[in-house]
Amino acid sequence: MSLVVQKYGGTSVGTVDRIKHIAERIAAVAHDNHHIVVVVSAMNDETDRLMTLAHEISAQPDERELDLLLSSGERTTIALVAMMLKEMGVKARSFTGRQVGIFTNNAHTKARIERVAADRITTALEQNLVPIVAGFQGINEQSDVTTLGRGGSDLTAIALAASLHADRCEIYTDVDGVYTADPRIVPMARRLDRISYEEMLEMASLGAKVLQDRAVVFAANHQVRIVVKSSFSEAPGTEVIQEHREMERNAVSGVTYDRNQAKVTLIGVPDTPGIAARIFEPVAQADIIVDMIIQNVGQDAMTDISFTVPKDDVPKAIEVMNCVSQEIHAKRVEVVQDIAKVSLVGVGMRAHSGVAAKMFVIMANEGINIMMISTSEIKISCVIEEKHVEAAVKLLHREFELDKASR
Repeated sequence: MSLVVQKYGGTSVGTVDRIKHIAERIAAVAHDNHHIVVVVSAMNDETDRLMTLAHEISAQPDERELDLLLSSGERTTIALVAMMLKEMGVKARSFTGRQVGIFTNNAHTKARIERVAADRITTALEQNLVPIVAGFQGINEQSDVTTLGRGGSDLTAIALAASLHADRCEIYTDVDGVYTADPRIVPMARRLDRISYEEMLEMASLGAKVLQDRAVVFAANHQVRIVVKSSFSEAPGTEVIQEHREMERNAVSGVTYDRNQAKVTLIGVPDTPGIAARIFEPVAQADIIVDMIIQNVGQDAMTDISFTVPKDDVPKAIEVMNCVSQEIHAKRVEVVQDIAKVSLVGVGMRAHSGVAAKMFVIMANEGINIMMISTSEIKISCVIEEKHVEAAVKLLHREFELDKASR
């Protein structure tokens, strides 16, 4: 008997009618004599609503209390889904992250999973129950509730699939797979039949909303078979698998964008050995994720250092940088938030030259200024003004002929 882990996102459980719809899908799998474990997110916009409430009370809410608050969204959903299944005659039982035994570190709001007990899930399956698990949450060694960051329900599902040695993990969302670009911006974007873990990781970390990047890393490390599907259609979806040679036929597999970026610049930094460590050690200690870093050519023993962070981390980054600026005697801290990152991704870049040059020419011909550049073996990212994002994505998709790509 196969074991399937299914994860349903917020749009999939956004209303009672949608909960009924996914319950019917779950019931069909259960009736086919498959074991199934279900992970659900909070109902659509519920996490944002709770976050807004928290910010009405505090500009920077205490993160321990914020985790406890945000975890309530998924608890509501698991109870409703379990109730719906029971109404259909399917034996089901809801479980929180604490009850499942998802143990994390102490980094509130972006905790990392350290181990998964899953004993109660195994027992439930042996009793022919369908476990409905709250995504996005866990518990630390002090028994405090923690959350796994935006998209954390993906990580919950994949971690459970790895722990239970599931045959596959199906991620259900409001799109029917992974596309060469956002179909809302590029109508000609095509669904990929399959994509490598490495490409999916780059696309997720560069702005694609289909899967959480940390979840992809976990899946790759534990060889969890992932299929990304739509809750609202029977399309086959996109399979996330190990890289194979055929994937290198195309230089580029997709173009992504990320508007959740801000640039922080320290102006007038003393150009001395060890200064970068003095700047970025406090940033790391504050659990702020830094992406691109640029240091300008020094003049008169002074330089400027810029780096990008998620917009959610801007208040914390400013606080940290103001302290650092005083300690190292920098002139001032500047923040620019109307920026975005546009990226090309593809394992084929390893075997094709000239991708970066072509990307830069395309942007230049359109009059789009590139502020920062970052590259790896399989991706090229550019920070540009946010107002140019859609034009850049459309151009890159067309010029790299991604509408003709197949995999």
